[in-house]
Amino acid sequence: MHSVALWPTILAMTVAVISDLRSRRIPNWLVVPFLLSGLVVSTAAGGWRGFAHSASGMLLAAISFGALYLLGGMGMGDVKLCAGLGAWLGPSQLLLALALTGLAGGVMALIWAVYGGFTQDMLSGTADLVFGWRKRGLRPHSTLVLRHPSARKMPYAPAIAVGALLSFLGQP
Repeated sequence: MHSVALWPTILAMTVAVISDLRSRRIPNWLVVPFLLSGLVVSTAAGGWRGFAHSASGMLLAAISFGALYLLGGMGMGDVKLCAGLGAWLGPSQLLLALALTGLAGGVMALIWAVYGGFTQDMLSGTADLVFGWRKRGLRPHSTLVLRHPSARKMPYAPAIAVGALLSFLGQP
């Protein structure tokens, strides 16, 4: 199944990255067919077991990136892109892809902050997010959210693409 998922993933990630870099949006006309085709191919290849595998990958992506969306740190296009990725990869490969995405996103954010000259702001904001959750609880930060007018918004599709594509190297 994983070799079948490689080319649709490459295609979807390429279009998502280009769109996210250009417009900071990942369109529904891309993510919805990507997600549905993952479900269909998995079901056709594995019956109900394939459907369950695909659906559990979607659910894992929706929960993990959905939580980040609810906290104001992730766009819904990123959530839907990851759900489509989960439909194609299933939960085990998706876990690897999400871990690699987090690493890639961290490196990209650091490079972006250094290049943009706001490294200190980024480190301060990160510390506030990590250590300030005790005061805030599970509520979004007041200023470190995408909807805040002064928020610096980094396109995250490139990090998702790096994590997704590298996850294929860890598969048998």
